[in-house]
Amino acid sequence: MSALRPSTLLSLVTSYFRDYLIGARGASPHTQRSYRDSLRLLFSFLAARRHRSVADLTLDDLLAPDVLAFLSHLESKRSNRIASRNARLAAIRSFFKHLVEHDLSRADQYQRVLSIPGKRAHTPMAQYLEPEEVKQILAHPDRSTAAGLRDHALLLLLYNTGARVSEALAVRAEHLSLTPPRHVRLLGKGNKERICPLWRDTAAALQRLQVIRNTKPQDWMFCGRGGVCLTRDGVAYILHKYTALAAKSTPALRRRHVTPHVLRHSCAVALLQAGVDITVIRDYLGHASISTTSRYVSTNLQMKRDALEHFWERSGLSAARTRRWSPKPDLLAYLAAI
Repeated sequence: MSALRPSTLLSLVTSYFRDYLIGARGASPHTQRSYRDSLRLLFSFLAARRHRSVADLTLDDLLAPDVLAFLSHLESKRSNRIASRNARLAAIRSFFKHLVEHDLSRADQYQRVLSIPGKRAHTPMAQYLEPEEVKQILAHPDRSTAAGLRDHALLLLLYNTGARVSEALAVRAEHLSLTPPRHVRLLGKGNKERICPLWRDTAAALQRLQVIRNTKPQDWMFCGRGGVCLTRDGVAYILHKYTALAAKSTPALRRRHVTPHVLRHSCAVALLQAGVDITVIRDYLGHASISTTSRYVSTNLQMKRDALEHFWERSGLSAARTRRWSPKPDLLAYLAAI
């Protein structure tokens, strides 16, 4: 009976993506690309560090000190933020868990990599726009042109649904129901589907876009020249263009870095201000955890002001604010004796 062939780095990378990530986990194409890019960066770094090609790397080259050096390289040389660094580490740890299961002879070596902790990072407050600011941006696409109709419908959909850019770009004509009850079916992270209602104006904008493009059910809704689906960078460019135009009449926008995700945050805050329950907002945005949605409560300054005013009125102290307080003589005597 012949001996089993020893595992190689290539064979384990192949089985990781084919058998585990795709076969067992059913990871989305976005996750597959993200993990692929993380491992590609790691292997390129290790090859340069050892002065050899990636093809010549072996399993013995996957050492914890080198992974730590790679993470440091991401921050110092590639200017990655801590969140990006931690995301790369998560992909690496997922791969090394696969290595432990399929290469027990080096389990101790792999466990040292798995013990590398994520770095604590400051979580900035979510940036958002007030409804009037969004209205100013939406007023600038030229809806007498096909491109302007597309841009207006896209931005309106992003704000209406709070969709991630990837979710909005994945919308096909068949995912839309533009007659009552109007809604769109979105495919989110982890291939989770959710249905979001559409405003009358959003449905009308999408309807006009369908008519002018003569779309078929399987067609992408938001395309560039040649019928090719827009990219994330393309959406960011479109939003930046109209924000710059709106900033001429709304100076506050000049100080804002408005990204497509800011429209998602703006949708969440507007729902909170409207009194929508936070668990409903969680499902509306497709958040996996209520804690993710809860940060919008701490973000919104107006809600804090309203809560404080309500507390002050309920406390019974509001009438006392106008009365001048003067200490009694015995209190002054007590304080003087301290």
